[in-house]
Amino acid sequence: MNSNVPQLSSRNLTILNDQLGSEALLVHKYAHAAQSVSDQAIRSQLYSISEQHRKHYDTLLNYLNSHQ
Repeated sequence: MNSNVPQLSSRNLTILNDQLGSEALLVHKYAHAAQSVSDQAIRSQLYSISEQHRKHYDTLLNYLNSHQ
């Protein structure tokens, strides 16, 4: 545990947990949608959106881990 980093409140932990769940769901939904379409341009865009949400998820997880 890093003593220079303030602890997160239980409310903030709940918010982070909810947001992590939302981002994970969006990663899954956009990736699944990309697999379901035949148009390559749309498929590429959907995969790109999925990756953006994966980055959001990773950023939130790294933030959470840095406060433990």
